[in-house]
Amino acid sequence: MSSIYERLEPGEIEKRSFAIIDAEVPELRPFQGEEWLVVRRIIHTTADFELLSLVRFHRDAVRKGIEALDRGCLIITDTEMARMGIPLRRMDQLDCRVECYMGDPEVREKALRDKTTRALTAVDFVLHRLDGAIYVVGNAPTALLRLLEWVGKGKCKPALIVGMPVGFVNAAESKELLAEQSDIPYITIAGRKGGSALAASVINQLAEIALREQ
Repeated sequence: MSSIYERLEPGEIEKRSFAIIDAEVPELRPFQGEEWLVVRRIIHTTADFELLSLVRFHRDAVRKGIEALDRGCLIITDTEMARMGIPLRRMDQLDCRVECYMGDPEVREKALRDKTTRALTAVDFVLHRLDGAIYVVGNAPTALLRLLEWVGKGKCKPALIVGMPVGFVNAAESKELLAEQSDIPYITIAGRKGGSALAASVINQLAEIALREQ
């Protein structure tokens, strides 16, 4: 087994993985073009082909996300795991900042006072900075629900919401609400599946496309 790895050049494992996915999902695919590149990256992250039937795109999501990254937008994540999953080697080239406020002392203290989640409080904390930003939710349904509440009230207008909270309590429901709204472009996964790694992988693929276009 080690001799196989020794023959692989940098990037070759990823390239071969994508080729395997392409071969196992032949044309006609349920997604085309840039949407397929995003879905393929998600499958590569999880090795879960069931996601083919679960990923949902707003009609403008990919293009609006790429445009926002090309402008050097702010990216907010609901977990440090998602933030760390978006490498600076891509973001620095696009002049984008990736921030997470789950560990911010002010957020922690306010969440304790209000007896609510830090994920929800973190949305409130950055509300004034969300116009034109990308919000990445990979874990907390409360973050996505709060974000949708503010969007519905016209308090913020993100360029893109990547909504992929995972779990059994309000995860599926929050993503259903996201898919029902049409004002803000979104990329989501129906049902209980999701996670920070998947949400980060979406941003990474959009960034790859943006850098290639530059």
